[in-house]
Amino acid sequence: MYKSILSLALPIFIGQIALMTNGVVDTVMAGRISAIDQAAVGIGMSVFFSVFVPLMGVLLAMSPIIAQHFGAGDDAAVGEDMRQGFWLTLVVAMLVFLLIYFPDPFLRISQLSAEVETKTRAYLRWAAFGAIAQMFFRFFYSFTTAISQPRIVMALSVFALALKIPLNFVFMHGYLGFPAMGGVGCAVATTVAVWITIALAAIILWRNPSYQRFGIFARGSWPARQAQWQLWKLGLPMGLTFLIDVTSFTFMALFVARLGATTAAAHGIATNLAAAAYMLPMSISVAVSVLIGQAIGAGDGRGARRVGIAGYGIAIVFALCVAALIMIFSVGISRFYTNDINVQNLAAQLLVLVAVYHVFDAVLAIGINGLRGYKNAVVPMIVCGVCLWGIGLGGGYVLGLQGGFGSAQPLGATGFWYAAIISFALASLIIAAYFNYISGELKRKTAKTG
Repeated sequence: MYKSILSLALPIFIGQIALMTNGVVDTVMAGRISAIDQAAVGIGMSVFFSVFVPLMGVLLAMSPIIAQHFGAGDDAAVGEDMRQGFWLTLVVAMLVFLLIYFPDPFLRISQLSAEVETKTRAYLRWAAFGAIAQMFFRFFYSFTTAISQPRIVMALSVFALALKIPLNFVFMHGYLGFPAMGGVGCAVATTVAVWITIALAAIILWRNPSYQRFGIFARGSWPARQAQWQLWKLGLPMGLTFLIDVTSFTFMALFVARLGATTAAAHGIATNLAAAAYMLPMSISVAVSVLIGQAIGAGDGRGARRVGIAGYGIAIVFALCVAALIMIFSVGISRFYTNDINVQNLAAQLLVLVAVYHVFDAVLAIGINGLRGYKNAVVPMIVCGVCLWGIGLGGGYVLGLQGGFGSAQPLGATGFWYAAIISFALASLIIAAYFNYISGELKRKTAKTG
């Protein structure tokens, strides 16, 4: 069981690290230009992900649906899932473009200086065009992981990273006749790289013999009411869960931006590393979700529960190791991100809190994704809403900007991270208990019918 999870999680992890490294590279390269550029890139990425990730979460409804059909050996159903998923992706891609291209509601909250706001707007306009291709790449990702074939996505993700790094130099510093765009060049480079990558993915989906068994292109399919309803019924609470998770940190970044460019840049480093560290438990949790879905499709409730328990064990061990490394090397990590000594000092303090937060983030990821394998997304959405928005963001606002809960003075960015730790700890415990109940119920039912 452990081997199955790790063998599926490893290529997912490598692919996700390649994707997340894009953000790390952008943050580091922008920091080499100026704190203004680094703050604009950090805020721009926060706005981008607050829109992109929740809508991407809607597409992830495809994964458990395909995984269960794949586990049941129904190849024709998998092909139809893909055809219906295309229409879902098209709608979602258009939504994400509009919301990123017109970011005014987000920027009003952050009360940015004129210079930072100008750079942030330019960054987001370019990023909006890349978001369309990224959404279709996620469509391809959901399919390949659901059928336990994540290596192609891994290869494409590594290729995109290798392409993006030189493109960053070209557009940020103005090589090959292009104007020097600073931090905005990060978004231009990403857009170019991701459109090339999705073109390659489309060719692979069309030509790769491994996918021909599903008959994806054997015929066309218009949106079917029942199929679309099932996708949206599962996808909306999944997307809302992502929305709660991401916006709890997006709004944290926007509130922290009120404290000045130095604090915003340090907080950007902390959230960037937290997101990068999350790729490991996220990869494990995706593998757990896929294997649970396949087991359920095969009528094996006992096996589905065993996958979830094993996933919890693996994730906790790795999370503790990562947390220890972050604590030990917090100063060195902050120096890697920026040359600004003030940003370095504050970031090093925040990274210690990121280490603690990461452990609970990992536990929560396994529970939420494990439940998605059971096509159960409503309860996690409610729990995350109460904990992450109510306790995390609400409590962070009080601690960070107003003072309270025993704090005589506002704690700044540190207060937001204290509240985030508490909220994720509570949510992870509740979700774990609920997973134990759901998996136990299905195990008993399949044992009786077997």
